[in-house]
Amino acid sequence: MIVVKKDGRRELFDEQKLLNGLIKAFEKRPVSYEKIQEMAQNIENELRTRGETEITTEVIGETVMSHLENTDKIAYVRFASVYRQFADVNNFMQEIQKMMNKEKSKG
Repeated sequence: MIVVKKDGRRELFDEQKLLNGLIKAFEKRPVSYEKIQEMAQNIENELRTRGETEITTEVIGETVMSHLENTDKIAYVRFASVYRQFADVNNFMQEIQKMMNKEKSKG
């Protein structure tokens, strides 16, 4: 599977990059390394089952975020802050507010 970067570059999908991103997001969180590895495998499987030969970093990022949001909210916000490249605290707060609104609508 080929990953299409935001700047148009293309490179092979790298499972280790995905795993490393998850490890950073879960740093000092109560989630085992095995659980992180399992999540990385599930994300990769989900991406591959799309059947596409090329996939954008946007699709990868959104898929990762959906898995993180259902597992650990802190890891989700950490990943989102890097992935979405928040320019300032207001962007960060907007993302947290969206997450909180989703939680309210569930319960």
